[in-house]
Amino acid sequence: MSTGILRVPVGPDDHYAGPADARVVLVEYGDYECPHCARAHAALQVVLPDLGDDVRFIFRNFPLTEVHPHAQPAAEAAESVAAHGGNDAFWEMHDLLFENQDALDPDDLLEYASAAGVDQTVVADDLSKGVMTARVRADFKGGVRSGVNGTPTFFVNGHRFDGNWADAAAFATALRAAPRGSLST
Repeated sequence: MSTGILRVPVGPDDHYAGPADARVVLVEYGDYECPHCARAHAALQVVLPDLGDDVRFIFRNFPLTEVHPHAQPAAEAAESVAAHGGNDAFWEMHDLLFENQDALDPDDLLEYASAAGVDQTVVADDLSKGVMTARVRADFKGGVRSGVNGTPTFFVNGHRFDGNWADAAAFATALRAAPRGSLST
C-alpha cells in the first residue's frame, strides 16, 4: 500500500460486484482500451472468484483519450448499458469491452450492448447525444482528485495499491492481507 487516498468514497452510484459488507473494497480506475487494464482484467477474473464474498469490486472510468481514442465512447457505452440494463448488464458489457479491445468502433459497441441485453438504438441515442459524458467525466475527475495519473490504478480500502496486480496470486495475497475497510455505503 502507499499513502495515496481515495478522495471520492464508494457510493450507491458505483458499479459493484460483491457484497456491501465485504472485508476488502477494491476500486479500479480503468480504461477499456488500455492493454495494461486488459491484463488487470484477466488477473481479476482469477482473484475475485478466489476471494469470493471477502471483496467488493468497484470499477470507475478513467479514459486516457489522448492515447486511446476509443476509450471515451466505450466508457459511455458501458454507462448507457448500466443505465438501461442495470448492474449485471454493466458487468457483462465491461467484460465484453475488455475481451474485445481491438474492436471498439461504434458498431462494435452497439453489438456488445445488445449482447448485454440492452437495445442498441437506446445506446446509440445516448452516444450520439453525449448523455453519459458527464458521468464518465465525473469518474475521471474523481480519479484525478485521488492522484490517478495512469491506468489501471487500484485502491484497496481507500488506499492506493502500488503492489503487483498483474500476478493474480500476488494480488490475491495482498488483498487477503489488507486491513478491513469501511468504504461501502
